[in-house]
Amino acid sequence: MNMKKSFIYLISSLLFGTAALAQESVYPAKKQDGPVYIINGTIHLGNGQVLTNASVEIKDGKITAVGSNITPTAGATVADAKGKHVYPGLILAQSNLGLVEVNSVRATADAVEIGEYNPSVRSLVAYNTDSKVINTLKTNGITHANIVPQGGTISGSSSVVQLDAWNWEDAAYAADNGIHLNLPSLYSRPNPYAAFMGIREPQGDPVKRGLEQIEEIKQFLRVAKAYAAEAAHESRNLKFEAVQGLFSKKQKLYIHCDVVREILAAIDFKTEFGFDIVLVGASESVQVADLLKKNDIPVILSQMHALPTLADDGVDLPYQTPALLQKAGVLFAINDEDGQHRGKNLPFNAGTAVAYGLTKEQALSAITLNAAKILGIADRTGSIEAGKDANIVISEGDILDMRSSNISMVMIGGRIVSLTDKHKQLYDRYIYKYGLK
Repeated sequence: MNMKKSFIYLISSLLFGTAALAQESVYPAKKQDGPVYIINGTIHLGNGQVLTNASVEIKDGKITAVGSNITPTAGATVADAKGKHVYPGLILAQSNLGLVEVNSVRATADAVEIGEYNPSVRSLVAYNTDSKVINTLKTNGITHANIVPQGGTISGSSSVVQLDAWNWEDAAYAADNGIHLNLPSLYSRPNPYAAFMGIREPQGDPVKRGLEQIEEIKQFLRVAKAYAAEAAHESRNLKFEAVQGLFSKKQKLYIHCDVVREILAAIDFKTEFGFDIVLVGASESVQVADLLKKNDIPVILSQMHALPTLADDGVDLPYQTPALLQKAGVLFAINDEDGQHRGKNLPFNAGTAVAYGLTKEQALSAITLNAAKILGIADRTGSIEAGKDANIVISEGDILDMRSSNISMVMIGGRIVSLTDKHKQLYDRYIYKYGLK
C-alpha cells in the first residue's frame, strides 16, 4: 500500500458518500497531489495508434510519459487498468452546454442575444458551471466542450471549457477563440406549418435575398478591417473591435451552413479576407470535399442521427459523411447536437460512423484530436502524449459502443473528477424505492 493505492480505494475516497447526496454536494476535484500512474491498460492515443499493456505517467497535471517501460515511483497513486481501455478526454466541438438547461423552459436559456450583429457577445461569461447536464457528459467520458452562442447573423464568440469547475473563470480553457456566423439560407425551405401558425413567410427569391444578406455581412467586415487600420477613432465601436482577432488569426470564423451553394459562399470569406474558417453543419460537404481539402477548411458535423438536408440526398448520407470526408483527406469532427441527450451520445455517434466506413481509431480521433485541432487546442489536449494536459478517460469496454462502455475514471488536468450525476442519483432512488437493490 505504501507503493500504490488500491484503485477502488482511490475512487471511493474521492467520491465518499456522493451517491446519497444531492448533485450540488459534488465538488470540483482538487489539484493533483503527487504523481499518478495508469498501468497495464490498452491505451488509445487518439492519433490512430494503440498501445497494449502500456502505462501513463502523470505529474502536475501533465502527461510526462507513455509506454510499456514505466515503473511507478514509491508513494504514487496507481490506477490498474488491466483489461480496460484508456482514451483521451472526449471533446464536444459545438454545444450550448451551460447556456441552456431545459430547452422548453425559456427562463433557463441564455444562448441568444437580441439583434443580428453581436460579435462582442461572449458565451463564456454566461456559462453556468452548476448545470446538471454537465456531470452527465463527464459520465460518458466528455471532458471539454466548445460553448457556442446562438441566434442572429453574427452570434458572438465561443470558448472551450473544461467540465469540472467552480465558475466560468475556472472553466475557461480557450477563451473567445472563435466568432460564429450563421450564413443566410441559399435554398428554398418553405415552412409546412406557416399557414397553420399564422406565420407570413418572406416573398421573392430566397437565393437572391440570401446573397444580398451575405454582401451585407462582407461589408460589415470590410468596414471593421478599415476601422482597425485607423490610427485613432472618433468613437469606439465594440462590434468592430470584437472581430479584429479574425484578421490577426487569433480567432477562427465558424460559419454555420449546409448545402453546396452555402458552402461555396462560405469559402469566399476565406478567399476575400484570408480568415481561418471552420464549417459547422455542412451536411453536403462531401460534394465539395476536394475544394475543402484544397483550401484547408475543416468541418464540424452537427448531428449524424438525422435525415439529409435535401430530399434528393441519400437517406443515409449523414451516416456516410464522416467516412467520405476521411477518404477525401478533409479534417472533420463528429458532434452531437440533439436537444434531448444534450451531447451525451457523442461517443456513440462516433461509433455509428464506424458502422458506415470509419475505423474505430479514426472515429475516436474525430471526437478527440481532430476536434482539438479544429478548436485550436491540439497543443494541449486531444491525445495521450507526453507534454499534454492529463485529460484521460478509462472505460471498462469500448467507449464507442453503448453496450459495453462503462466509464470508471475521468481525469481533467490530472485531477480525478467525480462521476456522480443526476441520472445516476435518480436511478439509485427508484431502484431503492421498488426494492430492486
